[in-house]
Amino acid sequence: MSGVFADRVVLVTGASSGIGAELSRQFAAAGGRVVLASRDTARLEEVAAECRVKGGDAHVVYLDVSIEESCKEAIEAAVAHYGKLDILVNNAGLRSHGRLDEITDLSIYDTIMRVNYLGAVWCTAYALPHLKQSRGQIVAIASLQSWAGVPTRSAYCASKHAMMGFFDSIRVELEDDGVSVTVIYPSFVYSEDNARVIAPDGTAVGDRAVRRRPGDAMSAQECVRLTLNAVARRKRHVLMTWRAKVGRVLKLVSPSLVDRLTKAAVRGKG
Repeated sequence: MSGVFADRVVLVTGASSGIGAELSRQFAAAGGRVVLASRDTARLEEVAAECRVKGGDAHVVYLDVSIEESCKEAIEAAVAHYGKLDILVNNAGLRSHGRLDEITDLSIYDTIMRVNYLGAVWCTAYALPHLKQSRGQIVAIASLQSWAGVPTRSAYCASKHAMMGFFDSIRVELEDDGVSVTVIYPSFVYSEDNARVIAPDGTAVGDRAVRRRPGDAMSAQECVRLTLNAVARRKRHVLMTWRAKVGRVLKLVSPSLVDRLTKAAVRGKG
């Protein structure tokens, strides 16, 4: 996709690892001027260097998406540096595992909602005046779990359902302003970003609960390739696999079957 995003200014939240880092690298390779945003500025600088090697320009800003003022400051810093904003990618996210009756720290629900949902709302709200000026794009990295409830993932699913409703709503609001909204619904994706998973007691569980068998998940590189294709075409949304597309239909015609399938999937994958 060399040159597809030439001179477009792209801000990626959660850019220090995983899908966010790969988004930054691929946008840079396609000619974008990438603003990498997260709390881990040391790691951001490493990814920014990788972006420059691929031929793109890159700039690092600090961002804690769980704090509204930080979202405002990150958007302002990006625009101050490049003079405009063309694409906002709401990618930052946090996961949790555990049945409701096992969770001993209910603040998990507040934390995940602030990171996954409110952070995206705040970044989008502060970016919107600039995106209207550039007739730009909003991209939201949601999840296949936006479409269906999954056992032991209630906090995460709730936040992703909220994202889907929010971005579907503002898509309609912004149609006459020339600002498009693309929502990405990845399924299981292999990446190094496994640290931000919260156990029922509120502690981090590392990567032990998110490992997948070969063939169960696509690579971060393939997920991002499909994402950039969708952004280039200003698509409405992307379901990335045939299983996801079939599952969406099954949810309408046989919701109990989908319940059984999600339960089996969680049992098999942790």
